[in-house]
Amino acid sequence: MYKVSNDIYYIGVNDHDIDLFESQYVVENGMSYNSYLIDDDFIAILDSVDEKFFDEWMDNILKVLNGRKPTFFVIHHMEFDHAANIMRFLEVFKDTILVGNAKTFKMFDQFFRNANYKKLVVNENDTLNLGHHNLSFIFAPMVHWIEVMFSYDELDKVLFSADAFGKFGALDVDEEWACEARRYYFNIVGKYGIQVQSALKKAMKKDIATICPLHGPILNENLKYYIDLYNTWSSYVAETSGVAIFYTSVYGHTKQAALLLEKKLKELHVDKVVVTDLARCDMAEAIEDAFRYNKIVFATTTYNASIFPFMNEFINHLVENNFQNKVVAFIENGSWALNAYKVMKEKLANCKDMTYIDEVVHITSSLSQENLESIATVAKQLVNSTEKKVVVEEIKHEEKKKVKYVCSVCGYVYEGEELPEDFHCPLCNKPAEYFKKVQE
Repeated sequence: MYKVSNDIYYIGVNDHDIDLFESQYVVENGMSYNSYLIDDDFIAILDSVDEKFFDEWMDNILKVLNGRKPTFFVIHHMEFDHAANIMRFLEVFKDTILVGNAKTFKMFDQFFRNANYKKLVVNENDTLNLGHHNLSFIFAPMVHWIEVMFSYDELDKVLFSADAFGKFGALDVDEEWACEARRYYFNIVGKYGIQVQSALKKAMKKDIATICPLHGPILNENLKYYIDLYNTWSSYVAETSGVAIFYTSVYGHTKQAALLLEKKLKELHVDKVVVTDLARCDMAEAIEDAFRYNKIVFATTTYNASIFPFMNEFINHLVENNFQNKVVAFIENGSWALNAYKVMKEKLANCKDMTYIDEVVHITSSLSQENLESIATVAKQLVNSTEKKVVVEEIKHEEKKKVKYVCSVCGYVYEGEELPEDFHCPLCNKPAEYFKKVQE
């Protein structure tokens, strides 16, 4: 528990017991379930946490309330890692009014059958007045459930962004944001790029100083960096120029071809080349890399007249998540029938803006001299090929300058939009008139 701003508290929890998020994504550094409290004339709780952490979450709430009662409970997203504890919360604070949209409460009644509760149904752009803070609502359907909405606090300029801008990992682990945010985005939200673009454009009309997601850290510096990445990801434009090679290999011959292609690419001065064994990798991380890089190689064996199971699963995931706008090359292997290339090409048939290089490597059991020459040709064609140009509309966000008030006597720094008139320095006890306003 800590302060996000003068009146906004983080009351979420960290989960280090979880092994698979949503029962499928490896999370070695755990997860955070974020919840917030706005302390105003009317107190509002924003979202719940996973059901296993009710006691810790409630302890955080009670410490801030100090005997008072909340008036509102805002539901941004009904997925159960955020909504599981709402009815248990209402057992403690039965008069609290739940705030959500029409789809929120339809889903709420599906999760909590025959529940009795007070509710306030809001529409897009409606405002909830808490006293000094006003929350306005931005609908974000399919980011990544149909009922999702954001809210924006006009006083402290905070965007509560539901699962948008979220990442894997607990908050007490120090790790790079982009890697785990990218893996989270493309595996969980990635299918809905059009909807993410729509929500971003609406949200960025606001003057945002802080983004508070439901997973991952609170973002309050260099917001343009995070927004630009989200804009790139949701536009399906490659973030990194390079080649990602994905292979499956039964007895090592297809692997040998993949590694030889890597060597040839590096000889041609391609700096970024990643090679992934789909049978032994984190599939979610492989999907992340496939969306990240602009040039992709699929290398696999013919298997039961189709393709090896891990490659089949991999391509299915990519297609389901709107894989598009790539340069693609193929390597196939087969001992009595070559069918892998045909199957892979057919599976990708509905992917948009794909550029397929002409040369295809056809291996029959083990590498031949002809295969070696074909791999060298593939490397050259990959280097000389470019993906189709997709125009990405810039989503502008002007970084808000931070405001500080510095005590002219002792140098104590108060951070906030406005210094309260009755404020006294905690170090030297000088009143507000001794403070000078400074913008960074």
